[in-house]
Amino acid sequence: MLSDSVNPMPPFPRFPDGFLWGVSTSAHQIEGAADEREPSVWDAFEAEPGRIKDGSTAAVACDHVHRHREDTALLAGLGVDAYRFSISWPRVRSTGGLDFYDRLVDGLCAAGVRPVPTLFHWDLPSALQEAGGWLERDTANRFAEHVATVVDRLGDRVKKWITLNEPAEHTLFGHALGAHAPGKQLMFDALPVAHHQLLAHGLAVQALRAAGAGDIGIANSHGPTWPASQEPADLEAAAFYDLLLNRLFAEPVLLGEYPDGMGDLMPGDVAADLKVISEPLDWYGINYYAPTRVGAPQGTEIEFGGLTLPAELPFSVQDIEDVPVTDFGWPVVPEGLTELLTGFRDRYGDRLPPVVITENGCSYEGLDDQARIAYLDGHIRALHQAAEAGVDVRGYFVWSLLDNFEWAEGYERRFGLVHVDYATQTRTPKASYHWFRDVLRTQR
Repeated sequence: MLSDSVNPMPPFPRFPDGFLWGVSTSAHQIEGAADEREPSVWDAFEAEPGRIKDGSTAAVACDHVHRHREDTALLAGLGVDAYRFSISWPRVRSTGGLDFYDRLVDGLCAAGVRPVPTLFHWDLPSALQEAGGWLERDTANRFAEHVATVVDRLGDRVKKWITLNEPAEHTLFGHALGAHAPGKQLMFDALPVAHHQLLAHGLAVQALRAAGAGDIGIANSHGPTWPASQEPADLEAAAFYDLLLNRLFAEPVLLGEYPDGMGDLMPGDVAADLKVISEPLDWYGINYYAPTRVGAPQGTEIEFGGLTLPAELPFSVQDIEDVPVTDFGWPVVPEGLTELLTGFRDRYGDRLPPVVITENGCSYEGLDDQARIAYLDGHIRALHQAAEAGVDVRGYFVWSLLDNFEWAEGYERRFGLVHVDYATQTRTPKASYHWFRDVLRTQR
């Protein structure tokens, strides 16, 4: 039986007063109740044989729509300041969809947990995909309308907002490589998807500001890129990977420009769009999991993070040796978070707003998940080192509160602080839940 109290590894660093501690989830991964909303691109993707590794769907997932009060009680018991969740665009378009988020937000506020909604986390309504999806500029305009609808309903209680989650991954995995919904394999012809998501972000910021909202950020995924060697071919490949996964999504937002001529590849009036994309933010969200070791292309397919990368990519992704890995096979490199944040500070200077870590977590099996505790302990300490080095860090969100539907992996990966028995929907806090609760008590 698990102990109800797990002491953090001493001595635990103290973060400043006002530092925001939270956990994250996303709508499609936990909500279920798929028959109570419009379909999304993920529903269509899951229906295609072979797309999801265990053949599952998110039709029920964690049944959060019907069990949100129980999940809010878990949040209150954990003692977090804030809960980052996402608002399902297909649900908002459905009758009564916003009523659910009204109830959720009211429950969070009553429990003393700050609601921090993400306005798009990959679940584009199927109707918009049929009209062209993110390849079409008009989807950005439709997103701004969605944001205006949501903030009009929830803005009296929600005071912190996130526009998009990980547009880089949604572009790469969903539209370039076809490993995620909507399953497009466009390779570099997917670049308009990146631009239109970034434009949607800027239009969302405008819509939020017009409604009187403040405290706005984005959740971009970033990690250090490590060249496989100092050979010119490896350095060039690593620089291109860094451009594609980090700079392409940070610099339009932070600097109002695309790096290294990439703007010439984007559709529309790019100069005018960049003025919208770079609307000032109150903070910049970073999802961090691991660095990536990159070398010159090897001319063969490569297995990476559960994906098969095609041979024609102008880089190869290689294993980072002599470090632990999660059950997902991802390297565990806490110091990479310090490196990333100090690198962003050095690269962007005063153009980088305060930073919030909007996701950080790992996949491990078991209720006595000591490996997850070690992972989170190391990363929180690495975050503190970045703060001591002068990075303005304002918050940290663990991914994730609950075990959930892990996209193309189905239910084979468990990232939660709370175990979910999908057959019975029983929630069982893991050792890491109790550990994080005790860590939070040291910060009060």
